[in-house]
Amino acid sequence: MNIALMSHDRKKELMVQFCIAYYGVLSKHTLCATNTTGRLVSEATGLSVNLFLSHAHGGSQQIGARIAYNEIDLVLFFCEPQSTDLDDDLYYITRLCDQYNIPFATNVATAEILIHGLERGDLDWRDIVNPKTKPFTA
Repeated sequence: MNIALMSHDRKKELMVQFCIAYYGVLSKHTLCATNTTGRLVSEATGLSVNLFLSHAHGGSQQIGARIAYNEIDLVLFFCEPQSTDLDDDLYYITRLCDQYNIPFATNVATAEILIHGLERGDLDWRDIVNPKTKPFTA
């Protein structure tokens, strides 16, 4: 499965810690991320992460386009609820995930549920919905 990782600045360390904790599950899938988040995750875990542009340069739009083309199966976007800086990007990704039925987590509690479901095979229905999905390249 193709998993997108995104996080607000104050949640980047939480994303790194999450990826360390769930390395075993994440290592079996194709990961992509906005530049800073992906670089931090890759450096801390050794996971292979396809890097898109940073948020400021359109990385959210790149991931959004992959969602629209059904190339993303799961999105983890750890957001800072007090931040108003990235509201447009958060709403953009939320709307696309809702429109295309992509599992989406905005906090660590929901992300853990999705990761455990992914590990159990609960998200295998994505392979039925899109059996021709191939790993993407940045």
